[in-house]
Formats: sequence, C-alpha cells, structure tokens
Amino acid sequence: MGVSMGYSRHLITKVASFGKKMLKGHMKKSWVFQSLNGLIVLGSLVSFLVAAGCAYLYVFPTFHSVIHNYGISKSSEECNVFEGKWIRDESHPLYNASDCPFAERGFNCLANGRKDQGYLKWRWKPKNCEIQRFKVHAVLEKLRGKRVVFVGDSMSRTQWESFICLLMTGVEDKRSVYEITGNSITKQIRYLGVQFSSFNFSVEFYRSVFLVQPGLAPKRGPKRAKSSLHLDKMDEISKDWIDSDILIFNTGHWWTRSKLFDMGCYFQVGGTLKLGMPITTAFRAALNTWASWIETTINTNRTRVFFRSFESSHWRSTSMSVWNKHLPRRKSTLVVDEHEQKTQNRVHFHPLVEVIKNKSGGQIRHTYHGGRTRKICKVTRNPLSKPKGKGRNPFSDIIIKVVENMTVPATVLHVTPMVAFRSDAHVGTNSDTPLVPDCSHWCLPGVPDMWNEILLSHLLFRNEVSFQ
Repeated sequence: MGVSMGYSRHLITKVASFGKKMLKGHMKKSWVFQSLNGLIVLGSLVSFLVAAGCAYLYVFPTFHSVIHNYGISKSSEECNVFEGKWIRDESHPLYNASDCPFAERGFNCLANGRKDQGYLKWRWKPKNCEIQRFKVHAVLEKLRGKRVVFVGDSMSRTQWESFICLLMTGVEDKRSVYEITGNSITKQIRYLGVQFSSFNFSVEFYRSVFLVQPGLAPKRGPKRAKSSLHLDKMDEISKDWIDSDILIFNTGHWWTRSKLFDMGCYFQVGGTLKLGMPITTAFRAALNTWASWIETTINTNRTRVFFRSFESSHWRSTSMSVWNKHLPRRKSTLVVDEHEQKTQNRVHFHPLVEVIKNKSGGQIRHTYHGGRTRKICKVTRNPLSKPKGKGRNPFSDIIIKVVENMTVPATVLHVTPMVAFRSDAHVGTNSDTPLVPDCSHWCLPGVPDMWNEILLSHLLFRNEVSFQ
C-alpha cells in the first residue's frame, strides 16, 4: 500500500508540474487564446487525473486487500509469529478440561489416564516478537454481539472446543454458556453451536472435512467409483457460514488415498469423473473453489477470514517386511477407528484398523489396511528438538499460495512449523478408545490453545476485526 500510494503521489506531482508549465507558456498569447488554451489544458489535466485514479484502483487492488503475513506487529516491523520455539511456562495450562463441559472426553488425556503432565507446560515463543498474553475478560468484552464460526474436520472441532474452554474461564455463571440446539458433542454431527448468553455471542462449528461437496458417483461411472467429490462446488452447508464475524477454516486430513480412493471416492468436475487426478491437484482445485466463494460471497468488510494450515501428525511408518519380522504370532483384532468413522451426506467411510498389543502391554501398533506400510503411534514425553521434516507440507504450501492470490483479505494461520515439534502432545492411547492409538489429534488442554491465543492476539491487537 505504501509503495503504490508513493508511486501515485509521484505521478500526480509530475502531472501537476507539467500542467503548470503548459499554462505558463500560454500566458504569453492573446487573452482569447490564453483562456481557450487554459480551459483545454485544465480539462485535459482533470481527465488525466481521473484516468490515473481509475488505473490505480484497477492495477493495485491487491496491495490493500490481501494480508500476506501471518505475524504480529513489533513496532513498525513485521514478525512471523510462527517462526520460533516452544518454551517452558508454568502458568500453563490455562484451563482444566474436566471443568469444561465442551471438551470431548476423548481429548482429555489427563482424565483418560495420562500420568505425565509436562506436555501441558509449553508455550510458543516467536523469534522476534511476543504473543500478547491471553486476557479472558478483555476477549469476552470484545466478542460481544459477534458470531465466531469454525469450519473443517475434527482438528477444527478440537480448536473450537479449545476456544470455548479458554473463554469459559472468565464466565462466572457457567450455566449461561450452552449448546444452542441441545446437541451433545459427537464425531459425526455436522453442526454444534455454543451461546455465551451473558455476552451475546456464539462460537459455532460446522463439520465439512473437504469444504467442497461430496456426493454419489455418476451412474455411468466405473464400478470402483462409489462416491465422488465435486471439486467445483462448495459444501451445501456453506450458506450457513456467510453471516459471521470471524470465520476460521481448515482441511487436509481427509485428503488421503485411504480415505478417498481406497473407499471408492474419486474427484469430479462438472459431470466428469477425474479418475487419474492426483490428490494435491484436486486439493488445489478445491481451495480455488473455496477462494472464489469467499471473494464472491463473503462481505470481508464485516467478516475476517482465516485458514489454518495443515498440522502434520507424528505417526511412524514401518515397511511390511520390518513389521512382519517383529510381528508376534497371535490373533489381531479388527476394529473401527472412531476418530475416522465419519458420515457425509450418505457417503460412508469406514476405514478398518488393526490393533496389536505386545506381551508387556506397552506398545500398541495401529495400521490402516490396504497399504504396504504400517503406522506406529508413540507419544514422546517432551517436544522434539528438531522438526524432522514435518515443518513443511504440500497442503500448507497450496493454502498459502491460494490465499496470497485472493483479491479479498484472508489470513493464513501457518501452524505447520510450530506443531512439527509436538510429538509429546498427541492423544496416543489416552483417549476414550484406548485400543485405538491416535498420533493425529491433540490433547486438551494443549497445542490448539496456542493456535487460539495467536488467533485472538492477531484479531484484538492488530485490529483485524472491527469490534465497535
């Protein structure tokens, strides 16, 4: 904006100077020609300035409409808040999940038997700036009359739960916070909304794991195509997201071969199945559909749009040859992973997992059927010292690129680098389904709280939302 405005002022100064010289030259002529020429020059000057102004608005709109950075200001400099490290902080955690009725039992690791509590005592410290400390009463007042909406998969639901639990620490009458429709939190439900009646604002979650529309495959398609994902259509419930003040999206964890192709789900554009389309290409197409929808549907003068990048899991892959070499000779148990069992518009995904427990009962291995590798979940006691290749992700790169090319304001919450270290903060076997280890989802309290601290700091202290 500063560059474009500076250029515009320089251009106007030159034009004015040129017009002044022309007028000065014409002063020597007769008063008739002088007046006539003066009017012509003045008219030309005005026309040129109008044309230049229109050209400026046409050429430079993205200078003021796209938020490129993801950081929090430090004086006049920009700071990338997602470049930093985890440090010990004894003031954390900021709430007790057992005191928050909206924290799922499956994510409450302490209540589910986790003995060590060190994973709760970490705070993210940016390299060149500070994240404003969470002040619950200030946030509650700022959110009066607002509507906050989270959209995405179960990772988005975890952030939604964290957001509510953080805010409930500042509410005296806990009964004034309630689920709008009376629904209980389940993994399959498509809508959950919590009302903070004392402050007249809501925090809502819409389950849309792909953001675009899933549906049945075309009738004349190949037999292996049981369902399809319409890359050029937004989810049918997207109309419910429009009238909001803060809108936070995520997607990515369902964009895998095991949850798509192995389940008979293929990509579709228009009426045509794209059987050979790579997943990353389809992901980019879906994100472009999302971006176009934001640009044409959302009033970004009111609604602040965020997209959280992909959070890498900490599964360890083991080849079948290594797996079979160390596999104990005993029967395994086939179960349905409740974290992955989902239902979307009558399209059912039921990946099977194999759970094998060793003699000591300590190591549980968890595998998806249909692949040549097996995945092992082991939760560490401390964060990793290095990200070990998980600090970048192709999905995150696509998200950043798509948002950068948008013509309306949107902000990427680029959490990929910061979560890469937190192999200690996953649910593991400390869930309500301990036979199904989980190295994807996060304990609460935990990592999602830091995402919300960053989100709120960005909103409140950079004035990215008008709370008037």
